[in-house]
Amino acid sequence: MVGVDNFSTGSSANLRDALGSRKFRLVRADLVRTSRLPRAGEYYHLASPASPRAYQRDPVGTLLVNSVGTRRVLEAARRADARVLLASTSEVYGDPEVDPQSEGYWGHVNPVGPRSCYDEGKRFAEALSVAYRRRYGLDVRIVRIFNTYGPRMDPGDGRVVSNFIVQGLRGLPFTVYGRGTQRRSYCYVSDLIEGVVRLMAADHGVPTPMNLGNPRGFTVRETAHVVARLLGIEPRLEFRPLPEDDPRRRSPDIRRARRYLDWRPRVPFETGVRRTIEYFRSQGIGGRGT
Repeated sequence: MVGVDNFSTGSSANLRDALGSRKFRLVRADLVRTSRLPRAGEYYHLASPASPRAYQRDPVGTLLVNSVGTRRVLEAARRADARVLLASTSEVYGDPEVDPQSEGYWGHVNPVGPRSCYDEGKRFAEALSVAYRRRYGLDVRIVRIFNTYGPRMDPGDGRVVSNFIVQGLRGLPFTVYGRGTQRRSYCYVSDLIEGVVRLMAADHGVPTPMNLGNPRGFTVRETAHVVARLLGIEPRLEFRPLPEDDPRRRSPDIRRARRYLDWRPRVPFETGVRRTIEYFRSQGIGGRGT
C-alpha cells in the first residue's frame, strides 16, 4: 500500500501507525506536479483541501488538484487497468433547493462565488471521471461525502464540530454564523470509511455517484448545545455574519448506499462527539497555554 501526500492540510503524525508497517510506503509529493504515480490495483483519490478555510486559502491549488490531479490519478489507473474511487463532496449540491439531497439532484451552485474553487473543482472532477468511464471503460466510483467528524481533525480548520469542541475546551464562546438555524448532518469517521471501502469493493456497475453521510440533522445551534452538554459547560454563543453562499441545509438521501452497499451510519452523534472530545483533550487542547 502506497500513500501520496504533500501534507498541505494534513499531518504526517496521523500516519504514525501506518508508517510502522512494512505493508505501507509514504511518498511525499504534490499530486499536481508529480510526473507519475506508483502502479496499483486500486486508487483512492482523496487529494484536496476540504474545509472552507483551507480551500479558500489556496483557491488556485484547490482547482488544480481537482482537475490536473484528478487526471493524473485517472491516467495512472488507465495504464494499470485499475479501479478508482473519487472522493467528491456534498458541496456539489451547493446551497440546495431540495432536502434531503439525492444523487439525482443537479445542485444550486454559484460558479464564481468564494466557495466555487471547491464546489466547481469537485464537479469537474466528477465530470472528468465519468468521461474516462465512458471513453475508456475505466472502473470509476464516485462518493459524495457529507459532513464528517472524529479524532485527528485539524483543530484550526473551522469545521462546526471540531470548532465548537476546541472553543469549549479553551473556555471561548462558540462561533455561530448567521442565526445558527442552518441544518447540518454529521457522520462519524469510522462509519464513513466503512462506506468508502464497501463502495470500492462493490460489484462492477454499482451506480455512482453515491452519497455517504448521516441523515440525522441538527441546526448549528442544536449542535452547539450537544457539544456543550458533553463538555459539561454552559454554551456561550458569539454570532457573526453568515458567509456568502453558506448552505442553509445539508442532508443526504442514502437510499442508494442502503440498497447497494447495505450501509448506514452506526455511531450515534453523541458517542462520536465524546470520542472526538477525548482525542482533543489527549492532544492538550484546553490545557495551559493552548
